[in-house]
Amino acid sequence: MERESMEFDVVIVGAGPAGLATACRLMQISKDADKEITVCVVEKGSEVGAHILSGAVFQPDVLDELFNDWRDSDIPLNTKVSHDEIYLLNSESTSRLMPNSLVPKTMHNEGNYIISVGNLARWLANRAEAMGVEIFPGFAASELLFNEDDSVKGILIGDMGVGEDGQPKDSYMPGMELHAKYTVFSEGCRGHLGKQLIQKYHLDNGKTPQHYGLGFKEIWKIPAEQHQQGKVVHTGGWPLVDGASGGGFLYHMEDNQVAVGLIIDLNYKNPHLSPFDEFQRYKTHPIIAKTLTGGERLTYGARAIAKGGLNSLPKMSFPGGLIIGCNAGTLNFAKIKGTHTAMKSGIIAAKTLGEGLIAGLEGGKDLDCFQQRFEESWLYEELYQSRNFGPALHKFGTLVGGAFNYIDQNWFGGKLPVTFRDTTPDYATMGLASEYNKIDYPKPDGKLSFDKLSSVYLSNTYHEEDQRCHLHLKDQSIPISVNLVKFDEPAQRYCPAGVYEVVEDAGEKKFVINGQNCIHCKTCDIKDPSQNITWVTPEGGGGPNYPNM
Repeated sequence: MERESMEFDVVIVGAGPAGLATACRLMQISKDADKEITVCVVEKGSEVGAHILSGAVFQPDVLDELFNDWRDSDIPLNTKVSHDEIYLLNSESTSRLMPNSLVPKTMHNEGNYIISVGNLARWLANRAEAMGVEIFPGFAASELLFNEDDSVKGILIGDMGVGEDGQPKDSYMPGMELHAKYTVFSEGCRGHLGKQLIQKYHLDNGKTPQHYGLGFKEIWKIPAEQHQQGKVVHTGGWPLVDGASGGGFLYHMEDNQVAVGLIIDLNYKNPHLSPFDEFQRYKTHPIIAKTLTGGERLTYGARAIAKGGLNSLPKMSFPGGLIIGCNAGTLNFAKIKGTHTAMKSGIIAAKTLGEGLIAGLEGGKDLDCFQQRFEESWLYEELYQSRNFGPALHKFGTLVGGAFNYIDQNWFGGKLPVTFRDTTPDYATMGLASEYNKIDYPKPDGKLSFDKLSSVYLSNTYHEEDQRCHLHLKDQSIPISVNLVKFDEPAQRYCPAGVYEVVEDAGEKKFVINGQNCIHCKTCDIKDPSQNITWVTPEGGGGPNYPNM
């Protein structure tokens, strides 16, 4: 098919903090050099921020590198952290407040802000557009385009208006090719094009497998007497027991609102575990319930996070482009923060691209100098210092691993002469269903705990029902013939949106995919023990529409 195309110096895939920081810095470099650099950002969400979900406590120092006027602007940083509390939840009813002196210093949040990363992205997008960046929300980058020398040429915007049968509907609109001298991939965690690039160019050679967590988040409006604006609570322990690990959070935002969430490491072993139901149980613990009781749940969402850190970070340059931010895995898990690191990776990318383009650099090259700039930056130093945080928890468990991290971070600044590595992919840790007890989760009470479908409703998720399914099975038989037999088909439980079901049809088991429910968390692409599910982007504009996450 002959397609229309547009040419740019730089195309950026994903309007999150990393991509928008890249765009803003490129335009600043362009202005300073008085030489035009054309920049386009494509975003699969219906608007900028629609697909962004993060805790989030934000470390604002990185903004000083982008905008010297940000403190005097309308930037949505309204709630400064007032104090931290960290609890070890010993059981469903007991807990222990950890003394600050025993907490790794990376967990302290003085000078940071409780924010909506989606709203920060919207603010960055306004700044970028004011500087001349073209931003196209509602357009999904569906395929990679290559030059004859196998370098990246750009991306294809997916066709719109294609029916489930693969045939064009009355609303059909063919996708457009966006060509660029360089393409920056900032799709967020487990981006489907980033995944292809890592495989094609072997960018993860010599690296440990990337590791992931599944993060849940809800925003609640609570009674004023239960609200302490600026308070940050983190928890470890219950309900994650028997080999499952992770941690919870409760952030007191403005307007009597709190963000409550649970991150579950996706290396858990028990195939009967349901991350969604673990989150529902979490909210019933007295430490959390005393804040939420009497409140109203406003929003719900879930998203995978890349937490492998420096040990899992792929080579971020390849012929014709760069992969940055959470798409590469720059999150600092020791701080449970990824926004400032993602933005810094974008700033480094912009400097690499901008200086090269202004000097007349031809397109399609492998910008190896990015790696040197990365290693000379505070971003590399920060990730190096936290390289053992996740592997220590995986290797030794919460208590012993936590003690190691306290010593490593507080006494040695993350510079102990040892590097732990976790070489087992998350999907490969899944045990056989016959080897684990089923978990009897309580029914939701409709006050603190809820069911999946009512939760998905609050995520404002929408897909055209008559479109091709964006959840692809490599082998249609595996869910029933392999996963059901060995693992009791865990997709029924690990999906936080009720996408996957096993149903009886004429006496036979059938695997059903309710793709319209998908909130784009990518858990299935990560955790399926047979690695049989591939997540690809649906039509642009589909998915969740998070208003304030």
